[in-house]
Formats: sequence, C-alpha cells, structure tokens
Amino acid sequence: MQGGATGLAFRGRTASIGFAHGPFVRVNAGASGERVAGSLVEEALALRSAIDVASGQIAELAAIAGGEAAQILEFQVALLDDEDFIEAIFASIGEGSPADVAWRSALDEQIADYNSAEDEYLKARSSDLADLRDRMVAILRGGEGQVLKIPSGAVVCADDLPPSRFLEIDWSGGGGLALLRGSPTSHVAMLARARGIPMVVQIGTITEVAAEVGPMALLDGEGATLELDPSAEQLRLFEKRRETHRKSRASARAILQRPTASWRGERIKLFINIQRVEDLEHADAQYADGIGLMRTEFLLAERGGLPDEETQFQAYDAVLRWADRRPVTIRTFDAGGDKPVPGFTQDGEANPFLGVRGLRLCLARPEIFAIQLRALARAAVRGNLKVMFPMVTSADELEAGRKLFADVVQRLQADGIAAMLPELGIMVEVPAAALAVTSFRAAFFSIGSNDLAQYVLACDRSNGALAPLMDPLHPAVLELIARTAEHGRRAGISVSLCGDMASDPRCLPALLNCGLRELSVNSSALAQIKQTIDRLSSGGGLG
Repeated sequence: MQGGATGLAFRGRTASIGFAHGPFVRVNAGASGERVAGSLVEEALALRSAIDVASGQIAELAAIAGGEAAQILEFQVALLDDEDFIEAIFASIGEGSPADVAWRSALDEQIADYNSAEDEYLKARSSDLADLRDRMVAILRGGEGQVLKIPSGAVVCADDLPPSRFLEIDWSGGGGLALLRGSPTSHVAMLARARGIPMVVQIGTITEVAAEVGPMALLDGEGATLELDPSAEQLRLFEKRRETHRKSRASARAILQRPTASWRGERIKLFINIQRVEDLEHADAQYADGIGLMRTEFLLAERGGLPDEETQFQAYDAVLRWADRRPVTIRTFDAGGDKPVPGFTQDGEANPFLGVRGLRLCLARPEIFAIQLRALARAAVRGNLKVMFPMVTSADELEAGRKLFADVVQRLQADGIAAMLPELGIMVEVPAAALAVTSFRAAFFSIGSNDLAQYVLACDRSNGALAPLMDPLHPAVLELIARTAEHGRRAGISVSLCGDMASDPRCLPALLNCGLRELSVNSSALAQIKQTIDRLSSGGGLG
C-alpha cells in the first residue's frame, strides 16, 4: 500500500534500514536537452558511437557490481548487441529520422509491447528498456546525463530507479534512496541492503511544490519516512532515532566477537553470502562461520565472453584461502530467468522464470558447465569446499549433475591434475523440491527463500504492485521451510537458508521455530542477526 503524506512528511515501506540526512535530489527519468541532427551518414555514425559508449558504460558498471546486478545489466548489453533490432533503427535513420528520435521511437515501441504483456517478467523488463532508452538519448544529445551527478550524502528521490542508475551513484559518502514506486523485494533494494544504504519505497506522490522545498531531507529507513525541509524539532527527533540505531549497531558489532550464537541451548551457525571475491573485504565478514553462498554469476559478466577454467579457479581458490578451514559453499551458475547471459542462456522464452535456468540450463550446456566443474574440482583440494546446484526440481537432475561432476574429476585425475569431488547439495527454491525433499541424495540443503516464496505465492518479487502479497512469512512458505528442516534433522543432513529472510530480524523467530540452525546472511546484516538471536535467547524479543 502506498503511503500518504502529512505536510512535508511522507510514509512508505522499508526496503533497507538506516538513516540519511542530506540534500534532497529529485532524479527525473527522462533525458533532456536539444540536439541538432546532421546528415544521414553523420546520424548513423552518431548512433553507432553512442552504442559503443553505452555498452562500455554498462559493462563497467557490471564489472564493478558483480553478482546478480551484473546479470540484470547484461540484458541491456544483449539488446545493444542485437543486430536485427539495431539495423531497424539504422533503417529509420536512412529514411530521415535523427538518431535520437529513431532510437527513442524504437525503444518506446518495445517498452509498450513489454508493458502490455501478461507475463510479469516482461513487464518488469520495461524499466530496463526505459533505462537504456534514456542512457542512449543522453549520450546522443551530448549532455551530462550519462552519469548521475549526485552530491555526497544526498537523499535521492525518483519514481523508480533501475540497478544501473543506482550503481552509477557514489554512495561512499552515505545518503539514502526514496522511491515513489518500487518494491522492497526488487533488485535495487537488494543492492541497497548489501551496501547499507537506507531505502524507502512506495512513498506515493510528491508534488512539484514539495519537491522544490528546501535543500535538506531526512530519510528514516527504519520508520519508512521521508521528511522534507525539516523543522528543528523534526531534526532533533530524527537525530535521536539515528543515535539509538547507531548504539544498537555498535552493540551488535560487539556481539560479533563472541564465539557463537545460540538459541534454546543449540548453536546457530551464521554464514555470509557473497556476490564476488571483493565482498570478503567487509569488516564483519571475518566473524562468519564460513560462506553459505558464493554466487558465481559475476564471472559471466566479464567482458570477452564466458570465463575460462583458470579465471574461475583463481576466484574459487581466493575464497577458500580466505576461509582457511571454514566451509565455503559455492553455487554453480544460476543463469537464466531474470539473468540472461549472451552465448549461454536461451533467447525468446515466453516465461524465463519458469524456463531453462539454473541447473536445467547447465545440464543443457555441458560444454560450458564442465569448465566450471573442472575449476571447482581443482579448488576442492585446496579447502573445505561444498558445491550446490540451483533451480533443482527432481532427484534425476541432481544425479545427472553428480555424474557429470564425477566424470570431470576422473578425467582430471587421469591427467595427473589434483582434483576431488566435493560435497554436493541443492538449493531448495522450487516447491517440488521441498515437497519431495526425501528423494534427493544430497549432502546438504540450502533454502533459497526469495525464489521459494516467489514460486509458492505466484508473485514476481520484482513487481512492486505485488509487494503486499509477497510475504515470506506466509504459512505456505513456512510449511515448506519447516518440512525441509525436519527432513534434515531426521536424516542428519545440514539445512541452511540463504535468502533475504535470513537477513531480516523480523523473520528470525519463525525460521528458528521451523527448525533451522544455519543461516547465511549479507555481511552487513551479520551483526544485527547475531544480536537478534542473542535477544531471543534471553527472552528479550525483537524490541
């Protein structure tokens, strides 16, 4: 439900907890500025040059971001590489249209098609197309709109903000994000939480008058409020809330140094999720019991094609060396769905979320999958490695993956290369896997609560309109989590949860009551989660 406003105070929904006090900056989606068209040849050259510039900008952002964010950006790169689509725009230029007009017209048509689609995945992609449209128009018009210029510590306000725009902003000086629309389960929200940026979504309408009032804004990610041109009393109360939050964070950081977390006399293991090797530089990462999820999709975002074996091995080896003897769980490529990869994933699927993705894709492309398995098999001799397959539906898929992995190990050893088969587990994110969990011969299970909730509730988690229905604490979701945890307890198999629920203190009581004793969280949430468990153990609740 969208929040309303009283005076200059606006209420929305929390997407990322935190506080920001800084200049209010309203970001407009559209590109502005005038452009004088040249000859047909000059316009064609201008379009080709703009495509090269945009491709470079997006690729650079993808390399910096890594992980799932990089895969989202690859959708835009793929469109820029689609010669059939681009040739149609060149044809329009040949008929006399200026480059920026031809580009905008073609993209607007695509956006309209995506918005009119019944499939929610395609609707969600329309914002990516609008982002690419505006980037290209800004480049063609030669303005300063290619990169968002935001003052340090600003509270950025937009109707919505695609990941590429978020990643262009320098958040090193703090700041916050307020969206009139948006969703707390969107990719941008995930990026904000990972970087500790406060974010409030679904604020509703901010009138032009309000948007122009005063240079200062207060964003309270905990209370989900935005205050513009605050009074002295509003500022005092805000600073009081922020100080309380700061003390709570400091207390949580102190708790990190304790050796274990426990609940009802049982140890709770706390692992971390990482998108790329550089995430291990987070100050709190050292206190984790290990790595519960290392996503490997960042390797697919590198320019120059799919990663070779040595590139992958070096990344896996670096993480294992950091972990020493602590366990490291690496997920094989989870491409497909909302993460298309040129040269790997399939084009033109009517519903990619239910299409050839995850392990399904890897088994369909064994020539690519085998390279990753070779690198993992070599890395397995260097540390405590566990490997899990994503998007598994049936036990046959796990066995097919195991056989391919075993064959890879055998060939490496036959060639005199040190290699071994690590423990193999699966992501439980398809309802069928949770319901038939006893049929899997897995060494461990890791519950991917984001996709599991998405599929159980039939709600696209990137669709803000469905946010009220996208409840991870829905009884149906909790029943499947509890079912998986109970099987693990009976069979003596470890079960962890690595989705957003693990990093949400409000979900902890339910997860612990479901029987989970292993959680994998973002490094930025590690302290708060450990503190919350400590409070629950002492009967202090979540207050």
